[in-house]
Amino acid sequence: MITKDEYLLKNFSKIKHKKWELFVITRVLHLLDDSNIEYVCQQYIRVKGNNHYLTDLCFPSLKLYYEIDEGQHGTEKHLDDDKIRQREILEATDWVEKRIRVFNSDNRSLGRNLNEVVQEVDKFIDYVKDRKNKFEKNLGKKIIWDYENKFNPSRYLDSGLIDVKENIVFLNHRDCLKLFKYKSDNHFQQAWWEVGTRHLNQAVWFPKLYPNKQWINTLSDDGKTITEQRIVAGKIAKKEPLKGPIRDRIVFAHYKNVFGQTVYKFYGVYKTDLSASNETKHVHKRIKTKINLSDYI
Repeated sequence: MITKDEYLLKNFSKIKHKKWELFVITRVLHLLDDSNIEYVCQQYIRVKGNNHYLTDLCFPSLKLYYEIDEGQHGTEKHLDDDKIRQREILEATDWVEKRIRVFNSDNRSLGRNLNEVVQEVDKFIDYVKDRKNKFEKNLGKKIIWDYENKFNPSRYLDSGLIDVKENIVFLNHRDCLKLFKYKSDNHFQQAWWEVGTRHLNQAVWFPKLYPNKQWINTLSDDGKTITEQRIVAGKIAKKEPLKGPIRDRIVFAHYKNVFGQTVYKFYGVYKTDLSASNETKHVHKRIKTKINLSDYI
């Protein structure tokens, strides 16, 4: 796991060749000067159709992102594309978008007057501060960016609940399994782990939700269905028969985040739908988005 200092520096490394983006984002973060507001540069957001976007600056805890529009955003086509992008991100995340134009409106190849950009950025900073205050008032508690414990299963064991809406991720199989009383300190490398005797109908599954040499596992746009297909010699093959009792699947799918780290994200509990499956695929339908961890004590 990278340290918080490394995390902060890696954020800037991703935009070091984009002078306007670098200027705006560093001004926002330096003047905001709030170590309890989590931020991500180039945040990956999955939208419908198995597509994704990267947001310039994202504040996940505030459900807010900031786009820095350079010259290419001034074309009519790009303006239309930006509207579609905004709508699809809103549908996927319920996050608010704010934008700033940094190009000259009379000549898109030129930059906007720097003082104008500074004034607009400073207004955005005030907006972020006000939004944080409103969020804290609604939550009834302070927003804290506890980076060191972000991937620690103990925080969820203490709360007793995991919920898809919380965007829960871990760095390895073992930490996912600790939620369900995995006892070993050793890492667990397999993609399937059967939950203890009180829950014989459940297993934790770690699928790759992207094409690879062995499997094509696809997630529906609404996150409610996973389709599982096996690859043999580069072609879709007959599905493997399900062994033993058909178990509900607690899904932690793995992918690489914006820093290249492999992480495992909680997607919910899925049940195999035999009527929708056929000889080349298993279809799994989501039946729960929350798990009460006290059930596994």
